Amino acid sequence: MYKQAAQAYQKTSQAAVSPRELEANLLMKAAARLQLIKDEWEESSLAEKDDALVYNRKLWSILVTSATSDESQLPQDIKNNIASLAVFVFKQTITVITTDDPQKINTLISINRAIAEGLRARAENADSTE
Repeated sequence: MYKQAAQAYQKTSQAAVSPRELEANLLMKAAARLQLIKDEWEESSLAEKDDALVYNRKLWSILVTSATSDESQLPQDIKNNIASLAVFVFKQTITVITTDDPQKINTLISINRAIAEGLRARAENADSTE
């Protein structure tokens, strides 16, 4: 499934306007999947819940690996913040799984949406300054 996520990331990157827009789109897709699971919690199977949570976790794994790599142009404090946020996302995912509480997904949805909005705003600002 990791290979699948990486392939989806690569495929989408070819159609995306910028890497930031790609990341924003993928985060919004993950947020939408999580929202659907939350909204249909009682009707969703464990496999469906797990699929949405695993997709989000794998996306965050790819994002944090990319952002914190030596090749990343991001300042060290931003790298550290992204790493800390990813650790929180991973811990929150475990909390959702272990408590079986759909309200715990709200945090993951909010984080994904907020980061996506920030990435889109930065992409728009970069486009307007070119």
